[in-house]
Amino acid sequence: MDHQLNERLQLLLQQQRAAFRAEPYPTLATRRDRLERVRALVQKHGDAFAKAVDADFGHRSVHETRLTELFTAEAAVNHALRNLASWMKVRRISTALHFLPGHNRLMPQPLGVVGVISPWNYPIYLALTPAVAAMAAGNRVIVKPSELTPRCSELLAQTVGEFFAPEEFQVVTGDAKMAAAFAKLPFDHLFFTGSTAVGRHVAQAAAANLTPVTLELGGKSPVIVLNDANLSMTAERLAFSKLLNAGQTCVAPDYILCPRRMLPELAKAILAAMRRFYPTLADNPDYSAIVSPRHHQRLLDLLAEAEQGGAKLLRSHDEVLDPHERKLMPTLVLNAEPEMGVMREELFGPILPLLPYDKLDQAIHIVQQGERPLALYIFGHDEKAQQRILRETHAGGVTINDCIWHLGQEDQPFGGVGASGQGHYHGEWGFRTFSKEKPVFSNPMMAGTRLFYPPFGKVFEGLLGVLRKLS
Repeated sequence: MDHQLNERLQLLLQQQRAAFRAEPYPTLATRRDRLERVRALVQKHGDAFAKAVDADFGHRSVHETRLTELFTAEAAVNHALRNLASWMKVRRISTALHFLPGHNRLMPQPLGVVGVISPWNYPIYLALTPAVAAMAAGNRVIVKPSELTPRCSELLAQTVGEFFAPEEFQVVTGDAKMAAAFAKLPFDHLFFTGSTAVGRHVAQAAAANLTPVTLELGGKSPVIVLNDANLSMTAERLAFSKLLNAGQTCVAPDYILCPRRMLPELAKAILAAMRRFYPTLADNPDYSAIVSPRHHQRLLDLLAEAEQGGAKLLRSHDEVLDPHERKLMPTLVLNAEPEMGVMREELFGPILPLLPYDKLDQAIHIVQQGERPLALYIFGHDEKAQQRILRETHAGGVTINDCIWHLGQEDQPFGGVGASGQGHYHGEWGFRTFSKEKPVFSNPMMAGTRLFYPPFGKVFEGLLGVLRKLS
């Protein structure tokens, strides 16, 4: 069976590679056409995708899907269409004096065939946006979506097949064995979004072929609340960003560092904002479920361990939730200890530890001690403190006085650092990730470089002396 799977994947790769060799530098018109077909796919089947994701999750807010997946995928296409002509231009680059009248150019060239392994938490957006960037750069694409959202994955395969020839863009579905075999293919670039643990295996598999990889991972994204933060605004924005998709977001705030004197008031305000956004949970179509029984149980176990270890749990609602429905009670965790699971694992659910600090040094030290996260959030208006945090901590990206929204900036790169990933995409950064920016030097017939030819003598020594002074 494994042999047949590998043969099937190799055949798909060879099919796309042959098509790429026949068209190694697609025109602007061809690339625009492919992007427009992605947009048409999303527009035509958006409602069906929302229903499929809802069914896969047990319940996923249709409005969240429309905002975080369908709208954002379309926005990525529209941004690429507006800017693609300028991204594709061959750029003149400055040339050193001693190489004149030669000149330098930088030519963005498609890599070939790109593989994309996408996750379950945003199964449309995180499958299509890397594909959009790869196709904008002129590549062919094969996507392996998550097996945890099977209905969405099958729908994605069907709809891509409706709008694209298999040698242009194709989706392959399957379980973890399929994903493992997929990662071992000799792609020209492999793009993975998922957990840090799986990312390590993907990177190792790709290394065997020297396949370049982009890893979009995660981590425990901290929030640092400053002394001058507006607590009402801070609480509202934290509640929204933490409960979006029930916390199943790679850039969701994972824990809060708050001045000790402000912590009780902030906790109270966050709980109030959660209840305001979601007056009820069980019968609320706006509040999403946890994707699978295993993930739901993991979160329950983390809360139980924390409570048994002496942490205080503050639950947002008085409701009793049916575990079979997999909606998890939003919970703040106070007095969490570093060895507890809630402080060691990326939470990926509606659980939010709050930790007090007395001096900003302490908050920065806590962030520095952990793995470098995908996101970091600062609430407050003290610019000196903001700059200190920005300079003394590392994170893939930062939003100040809000959460998550740096992810939506098409004019900024998005990506991790260290354990939270490597490489970038979004907008022109995605175009560059999936291109080889090829330097080209053109030397005319009457070139000064002939003065460096042997036999060496006084002319050579004199010229070298001049160049040393000018360099």
